[in-house]
Amino acid sequence: MKTNTIEKSTKMELLNLKSISTRTFWITSISFFLCFFAWFGIVPFMPDVVKDLGLTPDQKWNSIILAVSGTVFARLLIGKLTDKYGPRLCYTWLLIIGAIPVILIGFVQTPLQFLICRLFIGFIGASFVITQVHTSIMFAPSIVGTANATSAGWGNLGGGANRLGMPIIAAAVVSFGIAEQADAWRYSMIIAGTICFLMGIVYFFFTQDTLNGNFKELKEKGQMPTTKKDQVRFLEVLKDYRVWILFFVYASSFGIELTVYGTMDDYLQNTFQLKRVTAGNIVLSFALMNIFARTLGGFFGDRFGNKYGLRGRVIFLSLILALEGVMLATFSNITTLSLGIAFLIAFSLTVQMAEGATFSVVPFINKKAIGSISGIVGAGGNVGAFFAAMLLKSKSAIAEKTAITANQGMSTEIIEAAQSAASSTAVSSGYFIIGCFILLASAVTFAIKFSTKDETETLIIKTEPVLILTEE
Repeated sequence: MKTNTIEKSTKMELLNLKSISTRTFWITSISFFLCFFAWFGIVPFMPDVVKDLGLTPDQKWNSIILAVSGTVFARLLIGKLTDKYGPRLCYTWLLIIGAIPVILIGFVQTPLQFLICRLFIGFIGASFVITQVHTSIMFAPSIVGTANATSAGWGNLGGGANRLGMPIIAAAVVSFGIAEQADAWRYSMIIAGTICFLMGIVYFFFTQDTLNGNFKELKEKGQMPTTKKDQVRFLEVLKDYRVWILFFVYASSFGIELTVYGTMDDYLQNTFQLKRVTAGNIVLSFALMNIFARTLGGFFGDRFGNKYGLRGRVIFLSLILALEGVMLATFSNITTLSLGIAFLIAFSLTVQMAEGATFSVVPFINKKAIGSISGIVGAGGNVGAFFAAMLLKSKSAIAEKTAITANQGMSTEIIEAAQSAASSTAVSSGYFIIGCFILLASAVTFAIKFSTKDETETLIIKTEPVLILTEE
């Protein structure tokens, strides 16, 4: 029986752009960055959007939920498509088609149109799945956790960089006389969408699916299996309990990061009486930790894996999840600013390391269906964000309404202060509940098992993960 193997790189040579794996790493990371930049690009402009379109508080919350919900279905679909057609074509079309609603949101005139665009903009959040699949294909088991975590972490920066980048784009649009201040947010989104579209063209011409070539050519040469059994493999993936544990794990890491990132501004203002700018800068710092924190999770996942086998990867993932849960639960009960920031930093570090550690395990569940598994696990992050957001929204809304009712007839200042305090208490209890769920996820993670065959195949390569920052 003829056996075909796909070559994989055992080193990350970040400045060796002649290397196909390095070039792919940078292009897929930048594409992911741009997708997240556009996905959350409207966030810095929400006060302008609310004023321009007359959004109600419920419509504002619904737009956040829709943006996350759309990504769930897109990630489930794109994972299977990537297994079938390869990451190169899937990313190309995702960038090109996904750019359309990003551009169209610049032309909306009603709240309904805005909500529809936010739903479809959420589809570009599926870019994460393709990035993880592409780096999983390009890099060997000894380094794949580090590669996956680094590409995802640097890509995630787009969700924080837009807080600086989008206002800069808007200021440039106004200063060059292209638009008035009131319409600057519209032009900024159009520009972001256009950049995503152009990146789709770059992805098509400057990457390939594997070091051996593209999926189409490899199938024609008989070096890859045909797609006749794809449905069977996907059903096998759905039946694998380990996939759903990782789904829960990613809901408890990336899903919680998304929710905390989206609610922390108001929480810091209500709890510690910070100004909006100060609170925003703290949250931005939280997001910028993706530069190194997620990479650390993947790196240590690789180290534990190379030393203790696949079980070592699972043990590290469980431990870092437990620390994440402890940090968030503790933070929720702190009322001193300096101590609160210390635990917020610790939470930020551990939650992002947990995300990196998760995708140091994913590539080893079923090597024939990495895309499908990445799609399901990735969707878990958005499902976690959805339920966490609904929990915080419901608790906060009830508490605020109660506070307003209890202070009827009082001055506006007193009502606003009571509303702020009620929201702080409600969100604090919500964070504590979420922290307990994360601890549950940590315990459940230990149930992930691998066969002796899987362990043996992986331990053939015993080299330590290598990250090279200079060109050899």
